[in-house]
Amino acid sequence: MDTFQVIILALIQGLTEFLPISSSAHLILPSQILGWEDQGLAFDVAVHIGSLLAVVLYFRKEVVSLLTSWLASIFKGQKSDDSKLAWWIILATLPAVILGFALKDMIEVYLRGPGVIAITTVLFGLLLWWADRMSRCELTEYQTGWKKALLIGFAQALALIPGTSRSGATITAALMLGLNREAAARFSFLMSIPVILGAAILMSKDLFESSHVIDYSSLALGVGVSFVAAYTCIHLFLKIISRMGMTPFVIYRLALGALLCAFIFM
Repeated sequence: MDTFQVIILALIQGLTEFLPISSSAHLILPSQILGWEDQGLAFDVAVHIGSLLAVVLYFRKEVVSLLTSWLASIFKGQKSDDSKLAWWIILATLPAVILGFALKDMIEVYLRGPGVIAITTVLFGLLLWWADRMSRCELTEYQTGWKKALLIGFAQALALIPGTSRSGATITAALMLGLNREAAARFSFLMSIPVILGAAILMSKDLFESSHVIDYSSLALGVGVSFVAAYTCIHLFLKIISRMGMTPFVIYRLALGALLCAFIFM
């Protein structure tokens, strides 16, 4: 890839990883519409690392508190609100891990086309709109409970289908289960840390076992751009939803789905 493509794709990854509009769909579309070659496994690892660094740095206080409380619950038997939330996040991660291993090959072969992306973009956009409009509860992430956490985890597993959006599916489920907008977003972002970390580790393993030549300068640029874009995105997203809700993102998803349908039929 040339520098322009690296910057554009890293921006797409960073901006869409945490917005409810599907990062995987946006990373697939340039190759489908613009004829760009697939960005490759090494670049996928780089931009995921950038996004991971962004969410960990943004929620650094929460991450440290959750981790230390979780370890204290294991080795000292100390229970706290943070230790409970940490266990719920772990529980919510399991469905995506299990189904990801079981269905990875099928998804790669059958579910990465623009037709699937168009359908899931519109369908889950409408679900997000409905959940945002109907939600009247004010639960925080610390009031989630293990049952709700597990259901949100199954919603996260749906995001294995391109176009669904990991953050979109988890926020939708959290809103349906009674969390307020900010709590739904924070729980979704914290859930992303083990998922992105696991994906980066697995992709890194595949990368080391491959014989591809690696352009480290492009990868470093990809990490940097995706980090800045993702950090900015998280900060602005949490401010926007408190005032405007999910409507702007629903409108975007419907417009994107319409454009995809037009592209397919043309």
